[in-house]
Amino acid sequence: MTLEVRRQSGANTIAVIESVKENLERIKEQIPADIKMEIIRDQSRYIYAALHEINLHLIVGSILASLVVFLFMRSLRSTMIAAVAIPTSLIASFGAMWALDFTLNSVTMLALVLMVGIVIDDAIVVLENIFRFVEEKKMGAYEAAREATAEIGLAVMATTFSLVVIFVPVSFMSSISGRFLYQFGITAAVAVLVSLLVSFTLTPMMSARLLRVGDVRSSGEARSRTGFYARIDRMYTSLLSYALRHRLQIAVIAILVILCSIPLYRMVGQEYIPTDVDEAEFDVNVSAPQGANLASMDDVMRRVESDLRSIEGVRLMLVTAGGGFLGNVSQGRAYIRIAPHAERKFSITRFFKGIVTLAPWKPFQNNYSQRDVMQEVRKKLSKYGDLRPTVRNAPSFNIGGGNFEIDFVLRGPDLKELAARAEQLRVESQKLGGIVDADTTLKLDKPELRVHIDRERAADLGVNISDIASALRLMVGGDEEVSRFHDPVVNEDYDVQLRLSEEFRSDPDTVSRLYVAREGGDLVRLDNVVRIDPAETASRIDRLDRQRQVSLRASVGPGYALADRLEALRGAAARMNLPAGYTTAVSGRGRELERTFTEFLLAFLLSVILMYMILASQFESTIHPLTILLSLPLSVPFALFSLWVTGNTLNLYSALGFLVLFGIVKKNSILQIDHTNQLRERGMETHEAILKANRDRLRPILMTTLALVAGMIPLAIGTGPGAEERRAVAVVVIGGQSLCLLLTLIVTPVAYSLFEDLSLKTLIERIKSWKARPELSGADVSPAELSRRDAHTTLFKN
Repeated sequence: MTLEVRRQSGANTIAVIESVKENLERIKEQIPADIKMEIIRDQSRYIYAALHEINLHLIVGSILASLVVFLFMRSLRSTMIAAVAIPTSLIASFGAMWALDFTLNSVTMLALVLMVGIVIDDAIVVLENIFRFVEEKKMGAYEAAREATAEIGLAVMATTFSLVVIFVPVSFMSSISGRFLYQFGITAAVAVLVSLLVSFTLTPMMSARLLRVGDVRSSGEARSRTGFYARIDRMYTSLLSYALRHRLQIAVIAILVILCSIPLYRMVGQEYIPTDVDEAEFDVNVSAPQGANLASMDDVMRRVESDLRSIEGVRLMLVTAGGGFLGNVSQGRAYIRIAPHAERKFSITRFFKGIVTLAPWKPFQNNYSQRDVMQEVRKKLSKYGDLRPTVRNAPSFNIGGGNFEIDFVLRGPDLKELAARAEQLRVESQKLGGIVDADTTLKLDKPELRVHIDRERAADLGVNISDIASALRLMVGGDEEVSRFHDPVVNEDYDVQLRLSEEFRSDPDTVSRLYVAREGGDLVRLDNVVRIDPAETASRIDRLDRQRQVSLRASVGPGYALADRLEALRGAAARMNLPAGYTTAVSGRGRELERTFTEFLLAFLLSVILMYMILASQFESTIHPLTILLSLPLSVPFALFSLWVTGNTLNLYSALGFLVLFGIVKKNSILQIDHTNQLRERGMETHEAILKANRDRLRPILMTTLALVAGMIPLAIGTGPGAEERRAVAVVVIGGQSLCLLLTLIVTPVAYSLFEDLSLKTLIERIKSWKARPELSGADVSPAELSRRDAHTTLFKN
């Protein structure tokens, strides 16, 4: 006997499970010794394992991000000052989560892990500027903390606020995905806002108190700008100078890179949520033809269980025959648990254990995934020709309508036509490739007896139609209560039901020999007034919007994605030339995929508008925000390329990656343009200001980028429950940010230069300076001045 316990809506899963376990321990003392209770399926096992992995990623990511600071600044005190921002920002976020009644779940914990590399960015930028003032301008720590924070404050505020307006709009999407993203967006936004507060208060304070001048600077050249960084600085300066001399070529390259997004988007598969999630457990459902009795289903499921137990990795099975949610006798189910991740998949922990045991090759041997086991299950069940098995993961979160990857709907008026067309589409889907476990919800295979009444003969014999119906209902359908039986032993009353035995009520000859009353009190045999014919009908009829419908439900095979398989099914349905009045539609995950994609586009568009407004108000310019936002389309092809190379898909989680990527990729441009404006306000010429500003901001840009990538590395290479979902986010962020870094470092200053040259103010100034320019042949102009003006004119022409 099995007992399933389901939580009510709004209840905490872990609290319910722990309470059930406590009560089971008390019940064990009251049951006979020969009865054993065992917990077969426990969702908390997956939750605890997933949260453990995320906590590990959080700690490792924080350590790696802090090491990046030490790598560039070569100062333990500076590393400690920056590292404090991570726990401060994340712990403060718990207060907002508690106030909003959020829980520690995979969504909120994922948001905190993603914020590891982001919340440290503001502290790094402020700290690096303070460090530069002390190191290069020979200021004291207190004075440098005050002036450096004031100089970089506008850029830090612009990056933080433009990041917040990315997360907030997506949090209020109206679809099911919006409810999923609500806690993610709010948690991330709070963490970012707290990091801004930390960078303006705690970081300068600690820098002023802890930063020692002797540890920062030496008597000669700035220590942190020597060594490997000096070579990077020289190469970048040369490359930037070349780009400023060839601005048209750089602009063309940028446009071509942006256009690459179109073919890359078509190459990357799309799905609602990842289909290859390894949870170390999955379900197998088996459907037999209607009419199969419980004994035959029990025999079939015993053979299925024997076959599946021989598969490598299967540790536990719970098999049931009949029953189910709708009480269908012709269905069977099997819950399968396989070996945990630590035993069958490569991980850093297994690798170190292999080194300790002097067998470093073992972690690379005999590795297999849950998908491999599921494919083996399908092969084992393929020999049962009359059965239609489905093998699928347990749902990550319920979107309604069942846990089906593909739910393709046919609608029309006639059941027979719908059933025939659905079966035709099911057969055709097997030829398309990438569609497995296909089955239809409408099957005209349920046996029944159809009674045809001879109304004229019944009228001649004085038999009422209602009496015929009552006789059939009583003997075949059964009467729920014809009498009451009192059991004196237990002093209980029971309803007495009347019905023909199963072997008689399914036999037309037996049913036809029943007697029915006629007028006057005599009896007439039923076969004198009716004809009983065996037939088949549907076991269930689905309707939506007052239309009958049938659903083709299936799973997506390896190497394919949900979106392209839905397109293939649409094409197959179109080739069927459905009659008038018959339509197709997509339901389930496919419908949510389309809705989510549309809402994400609208949310991103709103975020871009809000970012432009914030940047325009911060920089008091309508041109500079466009230069900054140019980094967004530049990052898209690199993110798509990363997904394609790693075999990932565009799904809900990778969309979160794009969300984070759009929020952070523009940080570099803000730092570049803000410092360029400051240098120009001090009287520096545009070309020199661009070179100087980008050299000054190169180090914080590299530090924040590498800190972000370092914080994402545990997500990218991690294993364990839900690792595939988290990996999709990390791949987008790491690939998009790191691959487009060099291009944005070059394109942003080139775009700034072009927009400045095209501005009306600059054109007027150039015309005035040209009119005031003395003759080049006169002795009043020095050769150096002539050379400088010629170079400036050449730059303007380019």
